[in-house]
Amino acid sequence: MSTLRVILDTNVLVSGIAYPASVPGKILSFWKQGSLDILTSDYILEELRRVLARLTHRHHLTKNEIDDLVDSLALQMEILTPSPTHDPTLRDIDDQPVLAILLEAMRISKADYLITGDGDLLALADRYRIINPRDFWSAHGDF
Repeated sequence: MSTLRVILDTNVLVSGIAYPASVPGKILSFWKQGSLDILTSDYILEELRRVLARLTHRHHLTKNEIDDLVDSLALQMEILTPSPTHDPTLRDIDDQPVLAILLEAMRISKADYLITGDGDLLALADRYRIINPRDFWSAHGDF
């Protein structure tokens, strides 16, 4: 069986980093073990950097530690540059770049899923390969 290729939305990355025993944490663990390939974009990595900076009261990482963490993740992920896209049915315009990375990844890399906890993106799951972490784990957690 080939390795699954997935995109992790920022909320999944943050949860996985902050809570290693959570389902997002387990997904990150499987990635670290080589059971998944993670595709990403500069947009997702920069959003991760911004969100982690806002949550320093929880994880107590310095700006330099956050930069090192995100840079380390970036080195281990496949970074794609998506073409701009606009799906008028996506309720949150700020999610357009995340949908764009899924579409680009599906076009050139045969991405299996976008894994997200974002309800606006999940609302499009009937049209795109979008899944929440729990459902992904239920379907694929036995790698």
